[in-house]
Amino acid sequence: MILSTKQKQYLKGLAHSLKPVVQLGNNGLTEGVMAEIDLALDHHELIKVKVPTDDKEQKRLICDAISREAKAVNVQLIGHTLVLYRQSDEKKIRIPKL
Repeated sequence: MILSTKQKQYLKGLAHSLKPVVQLGNNGLTEGVMAEIDLALDHHELIKVKVPTDDKEQKRLICDAISREAKAVNVQLIGHTLVLYRQSDEKKIRIPKL
């Protein structure tokens, strides 16, 4: 799914008040963490994931891997917080058209 700038801005606005649902631990990106992200995306569609690393390149690689494995759209990465969106079957969030 490819989102326009306007659609991403809309999702960023919705995500502003959300708290991180999943936080990566010392073990990094494990199968258990990916299962939690997948479950949270199915339930909420729009989630925040905490990626506690100071290395920018490593953080970018982790975020790319998360969005690729979860088949989700990387909406925003600010500091240590990644915002992901994946539409569920119920379509809880109505994204404005282009």
